[in-house]
Amino acid sequence: MRIIDISMQIYEGMPVYKNKPEKKPIIRITKDYGSGSDVRESKIELELHTGTHLDAPLHMIEGGMDSAFFRTEDMVQKCKVLDMTWVEGGISDTDLRIKDVGPGDYILLKTRNSFEEVFNPDFVYLTESGARYLVDKAVKGVGIDSLGIERSQPGYPTHKLLLGKGIYILEGLRLKDVPEGSYTLIAAPLNIAGVEASPVRAFLLGEG
Repeated sequence: MRIIDISMQIYEGMPVYKNKPEKKPIIRITKDYGSGSDVRESKIELELHTGTHLDAPLHMIEGGMDSAFFRTEDMVQKCKVLDMTWVEGGISDTDLRIKDVGPGDYILLKTRNSFEEVFNPDFVYLTESGARYLVDKAVKGVGIDSLGIERSQPGYPTHKLLLGKGIYILEGLRLKDVPEGSYTLIAAPLNIAGVEASPVRAFLLGEG
C-alpha cells in the first residue's frame, strides 16, 4: 500500500493566502537547553486557515455550524482525485461534466496549483457553476490544491453553496505527485471546540 502525504508543511515563511504577513505562522522556542532549562519547548501562533485545513459552515455562514461539523466517521473515507491540470482560471460545471462524479463522492481537484511553490493570486479555483454542479451531484466533500476554494466571486457563492449543503471543503492540498484515480483519504482536523476551521494532516492511501 502506498501512503501519500498531501499536506502542506507548516513553517514561518510558508505560502499563505494573498501573501499577507499576518497570516504567516509564528513559531517561538519558549524553553531550550543551555538557557536554564533541561528541556526544549515551543509554541505556535497559527491562523486556522493556514496550510491544509477544513472549513466549517461558520466560516462563511452567519450562525452556521462550528467545528462540531467535523464528524469523526468522515475523517477516513474513499475519495476520487480528478486531474484538472488543463484548466486555467476557474473549474466550471462544463469542466466537471466530463469526469466521473456521483452521490457521496469526496472529490479532490488536482490543478496546476500543486506545481507552484509560492502563492499565485491567479490560482485555479472552483467557480459558482462548478460548486452548484457538485451540490446537484450530492457529493460529500470537495478538496482543492489552493489556499482558497474560490477567488474574485462577490458573496463567496462557492463556499456558501457547498457549506450550506453540509459538504466538506478541504483546502491547501498538495497533489503534484498524485495520479487521477480512487484512493482512501485520511483527513483529521484538530479537536478544537467552537471554531470555524481547523488545520488538517491529510494522507491518501493507494495501491502500489
